[in-house]
Amino acid sequence: MSDESGRVRRMWHLCEPLHAVVYYAPEAFEEAAALGYATDERWPSYFAWRAAPLGAVDADRVTGTFHSFSPRMVGAYVPAVWSVASPDAVLAARGRAVDRAYRALFGDRVEGPELAEAAELARRAASAADVTGRPLAAAAAALPWPDEPHVALWHAATILREHRGDGHVTALIEAGLDPVESLVSFAAVGAARPEVFASRGWSEAEWSAGGGRLMERGLQEEDGTATDAGHLLRADVERRTDELAAGPWAALDAAQRERLSELLGPLWVDVIGSGLLPSENTLGIGKV
Repeated sequence: MSDESGRVRRMWHLCEPLHAVVYYAPEAFEEAAALGYATDERWPSYFAWRAAPLGAVDADRVTGTFHSFSPRMVGAYVPAVWSVASPDAVLAARGRAVDRAYRALFGDRVEGPELAEAAELARRAASAADVTGRPLAAAAAALPWPDEPHVALWHAATILREHRGDGHVTALIEAGLDPVESLVSFAAVGAARPEVFASRGWSEAEWSAGGGRLMERGLQEEDGTATDAGHLLRADVERRTDELAAGPWAALDAAQRERLSELLGPLWVDVIGSGLLPSENTLGIGKV
């Protein structure tokens, strides 16, 4: 990994948990329940929170932009989520959820100068993101900036992670990996156990068929682990993802990037230490 790739990936590792809070925080589930969503599982609110910037889109649009989910799973929730609440209502509730969750996690620091400084630096990077051809990043970037610094920090982290995610989909497509192959190949290099990826809704038969296609390409062994070629391909995907994610960070000089890392570090520790986020995840954070 090059130094630049490492710096870009480091910023992703710091920002991703700050964004992901909205999918797991109790305050987010309370806001979702108030809208009328079932909260016995996280998927109704997940699809609502994440897709709302796109508008009242159909299942095909969500399947295409989210990439890794089974169309069958997406169809179980979308477009039904919009019959519960409109995208505008979801966005308003999402903002309240972030405000409440961050206040619970960070306490008085949400009003402090260091968080405001972090929000300003992150906003500068996010505002520099070229969202051309990046549907989720473009939808997030088109939303108005929140007034409160802590919610603005979440919004910036969201634009940056969706920008990276859109680029990651491009890298996967360039590598010739379809959605299920993307997950199977990621499990094969140890990013997470296959059971973790079951959350994306693919059947055992679909998973097995994806593995078979990878074996035909010489990317996977019979035991499900990656061959040397499989490891190289996934390393190339991550390197390409870093390249495509680097643009926004060029808006900050080296000292500003380092300062933002320093400011985000304690917040990252608080989020990880809260136990809200799963220790093993489909993004491979901590593994790639």
